Amino acid sequence: MSKTFFKDFKWLNESSIRYTKEGIMIKAPGQSDFFRGTGVFVRDNAPFYYTEIFGDFVFRAKVSHAFQDTFDAATIMLMENESIWAKACFEKTDFDTNAVVSVVTNPLSDDANGCNIQGNEVWLQAARVGDTFAFHYSLDGIKFDMMRYFILPVSQTIKVGLVAQAPIGKGGERYFEKITLEHRTVLNIRAGR
Repeated sequence: MSKTFFKDFKWLNESSIRYTKEGIMIKAPGQSDFFRGTGVFVRDNAPFYYTEIFGDFVFRAKVSHAFQDTFDAATIMLMENESIWAKACFEKTDFDTNAVVSVVTNPLSDDANGCNIQGNEVWLQAARVGDTFAFHYSLDGIKFDMMRYFILPVSQTIKVGLVAQAPIGKGGERYFEKITLEHRTVLNIRAGR
């Protein structure tokens, strides 16, 4: 994948990155995550490689990793600020499955496990229409199914990008391939097309 695609990308919590033929590898440091729990538990130290986009969009990436430690994930994320954001993850769950998982934060984080996935790669998609959003997943990059529909109070321009996380583990490589970001409005946000 051409480095030109990433010319407008920036870092929040910079990490090491390697460009591959199909995309990029981002290193997840150990003990890194985005999550805002009750009390004093707030973690916002995972590497977030993002660009800013105005208006409606569709963002996709094929993601994979080694699933070494619980909650390890390759993630796509949408962010207004540190207390309003959402992420779709391909994660090693605390039930010892590989699953698509979503978290919506406004200003506290929830946590919703979706479908279990056989294997170590999946496509993740985020779509925006106005203040409504949906996360989708796909096994083949063609047919996408909804994993979450939600509303966020955000500006016209938000941050959209990739997160490499290892909340309780030692970290590792997260792969993001065949990444696309299209300025378009889907006709059916629940279906993502």
